[in-house]
Amino acid sequence: MRLPVLHGLIRRRLLVNFRVDAEIMNRFLPPPFRPKLHRGYAIAGICLIRLEQVRPGWLPRCCGISSENAAHRIAVLWDDPSGEPLDGVFIPRRDTGSWLNHFAGGRIFPGEHHLADFAVTDDGSHISMSVRARDGHMAVQLRGHESDSFPESSCFESLAESSAFFESGSVGYSVTRDCCRLDGIRLETDHWQVSSLAVEQVESSFFADESAFPAGSVTFDHALLMRDITHQWHGEADMVTERSPPDLRSLS
Repeated sequence: MRLPVLHGLIRRRLLVNFRVDAEIMNRFLPPPFRPKLHRGYAIAGICLIRLEQVRPGWLPRCCGISSENAAHRIAVLWDDPSGEPLDGVFIPRRDTGSWLNHFAGGRIFPGEHHLADFAVTDDGSHISMSVRARDGHMAVQLRGHESDSFPESSCFESLAESSAFFESGSVGYSVTRDCCRLDGIRLETDHWQVSSLAVEQVESSFFADESAFPAGSVTFDHALLMRDITHQWHGEADMVTERSPPDLRSLS
């Protein structure tokens, strides 16, 4: 798929992160992917992102579109043809509140999107979100506030260590209807800046499913917040995997 470079503004981006038993997480990954580990844990989560002013670069900002979106993602490694390791994210499911994204995803730009309903309250400090897919196979609840402190319970030692881990994973490969073909996309930000989000409540139908994640195999770790970041989306070459990825819809 050939994507024209899309420009836009990340008005709000939440990275809600879980640490997962590496062997369990590996079951979700088609070759050539393997979990990108941090202190022995696989790292997975949900990216909850509000995009604004998204458009080809030759259009003015006023012509851009806005949308609320969610992506379930797993930090992964794989090797290039020379054997050098690369890192990014494997995305088994994307959801959106935009009919345009739902229609165009996988056709005009990479990433097939399920339709979902988003209820968001954001006063600039406190954030409350409820996301429910219309197919009934995904639900997320989150409530939190921006904080100057980083949780001591995290497997990351600091905000800076977490920020560096996620900044390097700018390439994402998304599941498609075409069996073993994954859509590729790369996010470039004009600058990278995150803050800590103190989470008061988090619920995920995916990570709460004990048929997929046995008790004790997954734990909420921490969340990051980004605001008002100009960015570009670039298409990456499709990837063909050695076997079909698991269907996330069967795991909720």
